[in-house]
Amino acid sequence: MNFFKKIFSSEKKETLDKGLEKTKTSFFSKLSKAVAGKSKVDDEVLDNLEEILVSSDVGVNTTLKIIERIEERVSKDKYLGTDELNQILREEIAGLLSETNTGEGTDFEIPANKKPYVLMVVGVNGVGKTTTIGKLAYQFKKAGHNVVLGAADTFRAAAIDQLQVWADRVGVPIVKQQMGSDPASVAFDTLQSAVTQNADVVIIDTAGRLHNKVNLMNELSKVKRVMQKVVGDAPHDVLLVLDGSTGQNAFEQAKQFTAATEVTSLAVTKLDGTAKGGVVIGISDQFQIPVKYIGVGEGIEDLQVFNKYEFVDSFFK
Repeated sequence: MNFFKKIFSSEKKETLDKGLEKTKTSFFSKLSKAVAGKSKVDDEVLDNLEEILVSSDVGVNTTLKIIERIEERVSKDKYLGTDELNQILREEIAGLLSETNTGEGTDFEIPANKKPYVLMVVGVNGVGKTTTIGKLAYQFKKAGHNVVLGAADTFRAAAIDQLQVWADRVGVPIVKQQMGSDPASVAFDTLQSAVTQNADVVIIDTAGRLHNKVNLMNELSKVKRVMQKVVGDAPHDVLLVLDGSTGQNAFEQAKQFTAATEVTSLAVTKLDGTAKGGVVIGISDQFQIPVKYIGVGEGIEDLQVFNKYEFVDSFFK
């Protein structure tokens, strides 16, 4: 596990450390109580650890997986002291994240052979979807890419207005129609405009409704089909935005959206305001979808490319 020796960019790492502070403090205060007076990892310590992981929103199935792996190590090594538990946990969580995430990203990169690179963003209202799109646009533009936004969440006038605010703030063009317009039509116009402008990145916002999974599925499928008339293999990424502070609700949203459309990556927001950062571990493991971005603050720079090494290092620092 020598990857913990990696050197991270200090400014972003400080933001990540600060963003995970509440989760880390909550988790390790519980862990300290669980091992108080214990000299070795026994059944009682494992039972307490299981409860701590579940209460930290890692999720039941992922928690059981972690506990099983620790039990294997305990039985193999015969004697494990509680002072070794942190390192073992660190290694097992990193191992779980490694199964889903490539995890070494630090930059807002796009594939060289995809132009324009089309990113379709999904998620329920209130999770920070529009803010994430705005911050993504900022980061892609900062990386030197020409970005176009598409306001295909036409169900709410506020969604169009909010995206316009971000477009103005970042200084990127936006394609929009009136509230109630056909989302697929907006997506089509956006891609046509992007191709005409020789854009590098297109980010399409979509409606955040879950009241009827069939309608959602049909709408997202139609948006995809129409986009493919302009860019044959679009979208190149379907990004599901989840609010990390909602814990188990984020699991439920992930379940609903992965059933409605093919989600290819995740963004977990609002990790700085919660002690539920363990949800990143559980969602990544349970849905086998890579976490691509995490939100660790309100600033425009505080959307980071998820790096599993940095995440685990900050969590156990």
